[in-house]
Amino acid sequence: MKKRFASVLDADQEVAKLRKESEQLELENKRRDAEIKSEQAKWAADYEQALSELETLNRRVDHVRDMEAMQEYGLYEPIFDFDTSAEYQAKVTAARERQKTLIKNGTAAVCDTNWTVEGSAAKGKDMTTRYLKLQLRAFNGECDAAVAKARFDNVRQLQERIEKSWEAINLLGKTNTVRITQPYLDLKIEELRLSYELAKKKEQEKEEQRAIRAQMKEEEDARKEIEKAKKDAEADEARYAKALEAARKEMESARDDKQEALRKKIALLEQQFEEANERRVRAISRAQLTKSGHVYVISNLGSFGEDVFKIGMTRRLEPMDRVMELGGASVPFRFDVHAMVYCEDAPALEHSLHRKFASREINRVNSRREFFRVTLDEIDIAVRELCGEGTEFVRTAVAEEYRESESIRRKEELERQASKQVLVDAEVARAKSRLEELKETWKAEPVA
Repeated sequence: MKKRFASVLDADQEVAKLRKESEQLELENKRRDAEIKSEQAKWAADYEQALSELETLNRRVDHVRDMEAMQEYGLYEPIFDFDTSAEYQAKVTAARERQKTLIKNGTAAVCDTNWTVEGSAAKGKDMTTRYLKLQLRAFNGECDAAVAKARFDNVRQLQERIEKSWEAINLLGKTNTVRITQPYLDLKIEELRLSYELAKKKEQEKEEQRAIRAQMKEEEDARKEIEKAKKDAEADEARYAKALEAARKEMESARDDKQEALRKKIALLEQQFEEANERRVRAISRAQLTKSGHVYVISNLGSFGEDVFKIGMTRRLEPMDRVMELGGASVPFRFDVHAMVYCEDAPALEHSLHRKFASREINRVNSRREFFRVTLDEIDIAVRELCGEGTEFVRTAVAEEYRESESIRRKEELERQASKQVLVDAEVARAKSRLEELKETWKAEPVA
């Protein structure tokens, strides 16, 4: 038995064998760990790629859904792309002229049968002409009504209405084989689209003109303000210079007990003279820098909610005057100012910020409203990238009037609830009192 199991009984040999097997297992585990990590890295890369593809597909699906929703609601996608209303008007006129040409040529409405009346081809032709005129008059009336009612949300429905009217009128004329032609229908639909886009372009041009007039007014107000500041500074400078000269002459002949008071007076006048001089120089400098101004970042929590900011520009010498104008009767609360950045090329800074946050603009149709749904941190970072680190931002929106109004509303609501509770308590007390009265007057009847 000992001879038979000698290899097993040899402990050293058994340990060596187990150690070797352990090392082999460890090597195998390391190899498998490496394979697992490699597979995990591959899976992670595949997952990131699949996630990116999914986001791309989701964006495409959202776009398709948006387009479907727009079609369901009848929102109109522009067909033409002319720069001015005059070009649109010319195209509308051209479409009408082509309609007149089709009518003159007899191809706007046609009859596929040469009718005779009482054996007369002339009478048959006269009847057909009157019927065609009646068809065109009815169809043109429908089309003119549709053009007059065209809005951004009903152009598609009006186009369908014109097409259905065309089908209905042609169906009525089927017995006599008279019909309005497809080219004439196409011209009417083109006129509808052009007329709507013309009206929209005119409104856009009016808005642009209003913006230009507002800008011109802003520049004129800024010019007048700078000119007034310059004149006021020159007048103050002349007044202080005259007073300073008089004080110096007075000091030359003054007694010793008045010398100290005159020195203080002269020092004060010299300081005021320097300040007036600085104001005059600053006004002249601002007048020479035609693009200089302030870019402001303001919010109105009570009017527009959180994370909605207006990024605008003013050339006023006192930029807060512009902010006060914006917080006038058009909004219920005053604006809070978060930043007021002076820049020698304020329009360029404003344009850069508007372009950076273009996708976050509240009004995607009219970009001149200048309101953006964006955080103050994002605006801060953008301004510092463009202007450096010297810009100060006020993080908290005071919104004093709004918060006080909310406080008043909450107080009034609590008072209303308290009044309701008093009424309820009084009703409960009356019910209890009535119950007690009933208990006192109630007598039990004997059981039969």
